[in-house]
Amino acid sequence: MTITLTVQNRTEKGKRVRKLRESGRVPAVVYGPKEEATSISIEERDFEKAYKEAGESSVLVLSGLGEDKEVLIHDVSFDAMKGKVSHVDFYIIKKGQDVTVSVPLVFVGEAPAIKLGGSLTKALHELEVTGKPSKLPHEIEIDISSLATFEDHIRVKDISLPSGLTAENDPEETVAVVSEVKEEPEEEAPELDMEAIEVEKKGKEEEEEG
Repeated sequence: MTITLTVQNRTEKGKRVRKLRESGRVPAVVYGPKEEATSISIEERDFEKAYKEAGESSVLVLSGLGEDKEVLIHDVSFDAMKGKVSHVDFYIIKKGQDVTVSVPLVFVGEAPAIKLGGSLTKALHELEVTGKPSKLPHEIEIDISSLATFEDHIRVKDISLPSGLTAENDPEETVAVVSEVKEEPEEEAPELDMEAIEVEKKGKEEEEEG
């Protein structure tokens, strides 16, 4: 399902951008390899919904600029105080051309090795993939149920990708592993030398009496 966002050309700049944000619109810019940057704005609610559904790896369509443009969300800035989106960069992609993006990994299932006293380590959180824009997934699921022992690993080469996509990471790179949790031996408290303590105590008493 393709998500379409309606945008408007933006003339507000500098201090006037603040009023734009207060009206519920987010300032943005759209650009591409052979297209100059164009200042635009978008409804805040519409963008937040699209960002939640598409993330930065799915193709969006921007309408309202004359010709619809297929884009990726290239960068999102947030207001540190309010936590709201303050600016967005959209990157125009050429129709039919392969693109390379980082797709989030989502870990599902249960690893039997954890029940053996192990701890799951997620060594990779994103996978860099190349393919047609229409094939790009929002996320990639990693089933950890194959991790039955501490010797088992999930590597990049084990990930099943949709047809038409290629992973750019090293095939041998570890994605997830369950490691044995080794308890550190408790340090034994040093034995007290009672004779030394008695001598020290007697010495203090003599000093006080003197």
